[in-house]
Amino acid sequence: MPSAPSSPATAPRPARVEVTGPPVPGAEQILTPAALDFLAELHRRFSGRRAELLARRQATRRRIADGADPHFLPETAHVREDLTWQVAPPAPGLVDRRVEITGPTERKMAINALNSGAKVWLADLEDANTPHFANVVAGQVNLRDAVRRTISFTSPEGKAYALRGGDLATIVVRPRGWHLTEKHLRFGEEVMVGGLVDFGLYFFHNAEELLARGSGPYFYLAKLENHHEARLWNDVFTFAEDHLGLGRGTIRATVLIETITAAFEMEEILYELREHSAGLNAGRWDYIFSLIKNFRGRGPAFVLPDRADVTMTVPFMRAYTELLVRTCHRRGAHAIGGMSAFIPSKDPERDAMVDAKLREDKQREADDGFDGSWVAHPGMVGSVREVFDGVLGERPNQLSRQREDVRVTAAQLLDVAATPGAVTSRGLRTNVSVTLRYLEAWLGGRGAVAIFGLMEDAATAEISRSQVWQWIRQGTVLDDGRRVTAELAREILAEERRALLAEAGADSERAARVEQAADLFAEVALGEEYPTFLTVPAYACRVE
Repeated sequence: MPSAPSSPATAPRPARVEVTGPPVPGAEQILTPAALDFLAELHRRFSGRRAELLARRQATRRRIADGADPHFLPETAHVREDLTWQVAPPAPGLVDRRVEITGPTERKMAINALNSGAKVWLADLEDANTPHFANVVAGQVNLRDAVRRTISFTSPEGKAYALRGGDLATIVVRPRGWHLTEKHLRFGEEVMVGGLVDFGLYFFHNAEELLARGSGPYFYLAKLENHHEARLWNDVFTFAEDHLGLGRGTIRATVLIETITAAFEMEEILYELREHSAGLNAGRWDYIFSLIKNFRGRGPAFVLPDRADVTMTVPFMRAYTELLVRTCHRRGAHAIGGMSAFIPSKDPERDAMVDAKLREDKQREADDGFDGSWVAHPGMVGSVREVFDGVLGERPNQLSRQREDVRVTAAQLLDVAATPGAVTSRGLRTNVSVTLRYLEAWLGGRGAVAIFGLMEDAATAEISRSQVWQWIRQGTVLDDGRRVTAELAREILAEERRALLAEAGADSERAARVEQAADLFAEVALGEEYPTFLTVPAYACRVE
């Protein structure tokens, strides 16, 4: 008689995480036996729940596609109506967040971000990074050195970079979202969860050092779609604190509200993380992408105009940001504004125009009650700081501004049809070109790329490719009278591919990436099936 199958409690467990990636300098400092054992325990405890939540996402998307709009949850009304609960008070280094700079953990950029004068550096292991194994490991090496203030860099041209004295930006790490994996680390037959790898390595190696230096292990949480996903992170944090013998609430996390479904569960998300919460952020670019993704088949009413026309002042974006400030401040949580993608150039006239637009955007956020905002380049820190200094003065934040005047309905959050603007032939070409150029750079190991005067990352590329996909399916008519078709998009792709190949010239490696990027564009923007994230099929390519 065959024996009964082993239960999960008695089934044999793999002894150790297997590292399958190529050799990377510094890996021996990061991928230590103890650190890998910690990752293994995170995976054992939490990967199953993560898989269940990803399935829940798919079910939610199917309901929206079938015509069911997101809504404020009746089953959690008691959380929203209970005015007695608050999140934990701001942690050391997170009291004043008037300017935050975001960027990848590349060594030179890390030094520049820490020296920039910003209050916070969002060390990005997600949208501004590519998960080449060299980047994953080197990013952790750079973070370890940054925490200990030993990080330095000398360029091939001999220019030296080092940390200056005095106050540096507080480090807040953004791990990969729940949907991403780390294929170079395996636990038995399973690839590991990217977010758990990023969180686990940084926390394991740096939490005690950060506390000794008067700071703490702080994180930004990306792509959450509901409060159940926040609950999972909260349980991860609780286990991690207990594992290292740290006090409850040592870890703090700011959640990016960058999905349309999360916008209806802001209070619930804060509630789930309340002892670990550091507030919410208006993740504007991913938020637009999420709306397109979820409503892409729901007809012309959900078709947005050119990406450049979808500003923070259009009705549905205005409703989202005002609700975020009100929600945060009534619970004692920071509200952080969205990223400005502007970067400086060497053209004084253009830079003056960009600075004016930047200040207008950040002045609106400061006047609305946001406690700080994001930039993508050190050259923009000063302007944003001046704007928030003018509103905050000596105060570290605006938590006392309750914004009780704000009343936002579900209909206002979904009022896409009121967005002014048009779908233009220029906008279509820009979307094709930006996506192609970004994918080529991503395949080459760069996740944050200056394209046409803006800092593009995965979120902005997602908007561009998703608009192309939606415009084709909806038969959207351009300003010149042409209808957007797959054939038209392929013609533009061919032209942009030739232009990028000409730029590559004799660089055969780059030329090969251009060809691969063109194939990926066809898959993520022109195929019958819509990939949920473009980085998933991109990661499935030969990314070492």
